[in-house]
Amino acid sequence: MGEKAPPKRQRISTLGEIGLQQFAPYLMNRIMGRYNATLREDFRKQGLTIPQVRTLAVLSVTDGVTVNDLSVYTVIEQSTLSRTLDTLEGQGLVRREQGVTDSRFRHVFLTDDGRALFTRAWPAMHDAFEAMFDGVDDAEYAALIAILQKMLKNIRKHDI
Repeated sequence: MGEKAPPKRQRISTLGEIGLQQFAPYLMNRIMGRYNATLREDFRKQGLTIPQVRTLAVLSVTDGVTVNDLSVYTVIEQSTLSRTLDTLEGQGLVRREQGVTDSRFRHVFLTDDGRALFTRAWPAMHDAFEAMFDGVDDAEYAALIAILQKMLKNIRKHDI
């Protein structure tokens, strides 16, 4: 005899009943909007945009990904990512190569100059990250990450 799945928790049904300060998607948008605005000011001084730095950041950790996967990782629409990659490639910060096993796919790699530029951009990202989590202890941070990963698994459309 199989076990029944626990019933789904019933949530309040209207935004008015929930309230903006209790509505997680609203709070996540506010947080990321502020984080990006803080970084935008710093990156503008370096001649960079948020999509460019996001692309460099992902490639600094996951180099050689396909353009499709890079779009998912960076949360940048394909058209915007294509223009971003054109700019970054023109500046010698990334290079695109056809796939070895399937030439329809292009893989994106960070160049040494791209890695050096991201290394210069990282301190601002880290400072904004630290400010965002001021007063949040390690256990709270670990719990948040676990919840966010569970949420992403619930909604994601890609395997990455």
